[in-house]
Amino acid sequence: MAASPHSPNSTFRRLRGQHSPAEFAALVRRAAKEIGETVSCDARYIGRVESGEIRCPNYAYERVFRHMFPGRALADLGFSPRESVRGRSAQRDPSPSSSSAKESDVLRRAFMAGGSATVAAATLSLTLLGDTRRLPSRAGESEADAVEDAVRQIRLLDDRHGADALYRRAAEPLRTAYALLDAGATRQSTEDRLHSGAGELAVSVGWLAHDSGRFDDARSHYAEALATARVARDPGLEAHAFSNMAFLARDCGRSREAVRAAQAGRRAARSLGSPRLLSLLALREAGGWAGLGDRRACEEALTRAHTDFSRGESDADPEWMSFFGQAELESLEARCWSSLGEHARAARHARRAADLQDPHFARNVALYTAELAGDLARAGAPDEAAWAGGRVLDLLAEVQSTRVRSMLSETAGTLVPHQRSPRVGAFLTRHAAV
Repeated sequence: MAASPHSPNSTFRRLRGQHSPAEFAALVRRAAKEIGETVSCDARYIGRVESGEIRCPNYAYERVFRHMFPGRALADLGFSPRESVRGRSAQRDPSPSSSSAKESDVLRRAFMAGGSATVAAATLSLTLLGDTRRLPSRAGESEADAVEDAVRQIRLLDDRHGADALYRRAAEPLRTAYALLDAGATRQSTEDRLHSGAGELAVSVGWLAHDSGRFDDARSHYAEALATARVARDPGLEAHAFSNMAFLARDCGRSREAVRAAQAGRRAARSLGSPRLLSLLALREAGGWAGLGDRRACEEALTRAHTDFSRGESDADPEWMSFFGQAELESLEARCWSSLGEHARAARHARRAADLQDPHFARNVALYTAELAGDLARAGAPDEAAWAGGRVLDLLAEVQSTRVRSMLSETAGTLVPHQRSPRVGAFLTRHAAV
């Protein structure tokens, strides 16, 4: 029987079995990867399900749970029917916090989108919580939920469509999150969640700026996230901010700054117990050393990255690291070898990255393939580069990323001397039209 609005979901608790909430959350994330879905499940989410706070999961979680428990309907998992939670009957719930919950649900819906970045952008513009006049005098759990859900939905939309159509509209919920933080919370635990959520939202919006070529905006958002982490004494958020700051510094040509930011991130992350996070930060450091032309230091950092990565996933891995798998590791290593001028070696890693990436995440497929095209062009393989560039052009109808387009334009410039090749000529013609 499905759980009532205020009763624990004992059915779901039985399904968890002997696993701890954190262990079960890791199983949920792993199942999501198997079907190409993105969820940011943690022990807190499992607790909210089992307490009955989450009466019905969103569609992404529903697909994952059905994959984990084949043949079971939502009711068989202890959930209430979706129409009773989101339909007319739910609106008649006389709960004292219904007004606050309704406003927070607006923020959640603002990040739910359909099949294109255009639809996503239009949906984002509906965010009513962006109007600070509608904010509660003190933030509660529903506002903290809304901020955390906004972070997850930005990441989901970016994975599928790229940043260009999302950035400006995503900045509005960020202002709202900090307005909520400034208003204060009803409980200290809620205020802690708001600090972490607002900081993660600043990183996410900073990434949208970064990926769409707005480097000054990205730097500002990352600095805001770092300041929030320091105020809240949140080492996980601090490591995340430093990771992105290192990435941005590398893209801006400030290689020594990239090294120092990555090293600072590793210091912050040491107490967190996540080898995968340490691996990513080692890769960020390797990219900085490569930019400085220091091959030995780069190789040492790459060795640390592979060693930490080989230790496998951990319950301590942050939610935001769901993107970091073997494909991303190959891609980041490819960029190191490319910076060191070893383009054939870089192309081998970029090809592995493109082959390993789940096609569900179109932006990353486009990014890795664009890297492959550039490395092949500089390695003296123009026909193969043109083929890879053509694959990227196929994806640009779905992906809106200034970063990917810029990389493809550089590749086209490199291929101009080879335009007499039929394959290269066809790619250049098509690229010019796009």
